[in-house]
Amino acid sequence: MERDELECFLLLAEELHFGRTAERMRLSRARVSQLIQRTERRVGAPLFIRTSRRVGLTALGRQLQADLEPHHRAIDAAVERAAATARGIDSVLHVGFANPLAGEIVMRATEALRVSHPGLAVEICEVPLGDPYGQLRKGEFDVQLTGFPVREEDLGGGPALLAEERVLAVASAHPLSARDSVSLEDLADVPLLTIEGELPDYWLEHHVPSRTPSGRPIGRGPGVTNMQEALMMVAGGKGAFLAPAHTGTYFTRPGVAYVPFADAEPVGYGLVWRAGHGTGAIETFARTARDVARDVAQGDPRSVVPGAAVTRAG
Repeated sequence: MERDELECFLLLAEELHFGRTAERMRLSRARVSQLIQRTERRVGAPLFIRTSRRVGLTALGRQLQADLEPHHRAIDAAVERAAATARGIDSVLHVGFANPLAGEIVMRATEALRVSHPGLAVEICEVPLGDPYGQLRKGEFDVQLTGFPVREEDLGGGPALLAEERVLAVASAHPLSARDSVSLEDLADVPLLTIEGELPDYWLEHHVPSRTPSGRPIGRGPGVTNMQEALMMVAGGKGAFLAPAHTGTYFTRPGVAYVPFADAEPVGYGLVWRAGHGTGAIETFARTARDVARDVAQGDPRSVVPGAAVTRAG
């Protein structure tokens, strides 16, 4: 297989969406289709199931993905190690971030480490909304800054570095959008968009609760796989969703209002890594990220550096 065929196949197998794959590869959708068709001709059978609504892997496609992924990661890692050695870098740390606020903290920590620890290179990448721990488990990330709660037996981490208020993203035409604040009981009056993907039940219940505190059922809207898709659904009146307060700053969009909660617990953010895989590089990054988070909280009244208020278990 040519390198572009290999990368295109693995990206589409991950995203299951031609548009997002094309965007990540910086190619046209037509070019992505051509590469996939070329790979399927090379193999001699379909690797994907394509319908007007979804893209899925065939059994053969899943087999090929499982066989190719570890070799692809090994090749990338070998080239990266060689390049790092040439640059005089002792180690490379791969860091994932869950959303724009986490990304800002990770980026600032990376810049600080470039000065204080020039032998440590940090490579960063966003964590998919619908698969919060998959890439970490695969070893594509060494550590990630993510929202709590995290209750995975094979993952460890530290305490929350930052806590942030929550808001309700709702259509501007909905009556709740005119309120100064909303309560968790108000969620019974609007369906919540759900999140599609490999998600633990406790994680999904935290982000998309099924009932209000008094036990009233909360309706379900369409499933989404990323923030842009969610905002489009909200603006179209298809549902609402709970979000961290920074969402209103990073994702302004006509037709969407962000209303603060009066009674929702804040969102905590902290570093998570594979249990038993903590390293000195992770500890160094954690110390720097803690300092950066403190600076971020001082500049935003909606965020605080948590003490006992927010714990890792969440």
